[in-house]
Amino acid sequence: EFMVPSGVGEDILIRCLKCGYSANRERAEVAPIPGENRSSLNPLKEVHTPAKRTIQEVSAFLKVSPDRMVKTMIYISNGQPVAVLLRGDHEVNETKLTKVLGLENAVLADQNTIEHITGAHVGFAGPVGLNIKIIADQAVSVLQNFVTGANKSDMHLLNVNHERDFKIDRIANVRYVTKGDKCPKCNNVLDVSQGIEIGHVFKLGTKYSDALRAKFLDNSGVEKSAIMGCYGIGVNRIIASFIERSHDENGIIWSLSLAPYHVIVIPVNVNDPDSICAANNIYDELKNDASIEVLLDDRDQRPGVKFKDADLIGIPIKIIIGKKFTENKEIEIKLRKTGETFLVKPEDVKSKVKSFIDTLSKA
Repeated sequence: EFMVPSGVGEDILIRCLKCGYSANRERAEVAPIPGENRSSLNPLKEVHTPAKRTIQEVSAFLKVSPDRMVKTMIYISNGQPVAVLLRGDHEVNETKLTKVLGLENAVLADQNTIEHITGAHVGFAGPVGLNIKIIADQAVSVLQNFVTGANKSDMHLLNVNHERDFKIDRIANVRYVTKGDKCPKCNNVLDVSQGIEIGHVFKLGTKYSDALRAKFLDNSGVEKSAIMGCYGIGVNRIIASFIERSHDENGIIWSLSLAPYHVIVIPVNVNDPDSICAANNIYDELKNDASIEVLLDDRDQRPGVKFKDADLIGIPIKIIIGKKFTENKEIEIKLRKTGETFLVKPEDVKSKVKSFIDTLSKA
């Protein structure tokens, strides 16, 4: 996937700002969390937690932070139940989980199945005494003296420790990256931000080339199917993501390469023959240059409306024929991005505009 960081993006982008590692939320890996000192294992203790089913409810009731709790989720894999253990403040990544299970998709067990396996209402499941396969996220495997469900309704266990109290069949990374996690490549803290997907590439393999009998001979003269791929580019998304990153309170600030027009010519008073004549002459001169895309705003509107519309559209260069022209025969050139204003003679407008375009195209 190709993504652009954006505060309004619908996807989550995981990046290491040190080494350049990046991935979307579904595929992002994380460095293993260091283990805790296992020399002081406290005695296992059962506590009454009436109607406290969620991590938040149990955390508040027992005054234990979610990162010291473990939730037990029951999935069905090839017709068999599997318990998946995650830290209380983490969320299962079913894309990773299905890969670990070797399935196309992971299916959560229904309420009746969970109650049959655990002997308790939903919300009180735990790994101790659970006679099914247990997969634990790596972050769980390094915890000690944590809180879990007791497999009894309205009950939880304190000071649970794997190896002593239950056995983990497999340790794997089956969770989403969260804020504070570290890069799997350089151990730097990962940046978690929103992003907009603007393109993607898919590997198709030989599925379609086999069906289409699209073959080629390799260096040894052996006939093989072509390996295919496809890609998609979201043109609308590219434009939208650019606007999100480049705008102000007045409107869009286009780069020269994306702007619908490079220049807009604005005669302030369309009822003044000299102003209209000058505007038309400048417009025609710029229009005849193939390297310049120019727009003429000859509407009979108030100057403020014209200026506001030009800023809203985001045209990089405004040429204004207004009061300065009436008084001194000077043309005003204003840059959208910086707000800088320059006064030039009519005969110098084109050369000045081309100079600005050259500068902006290199920015």
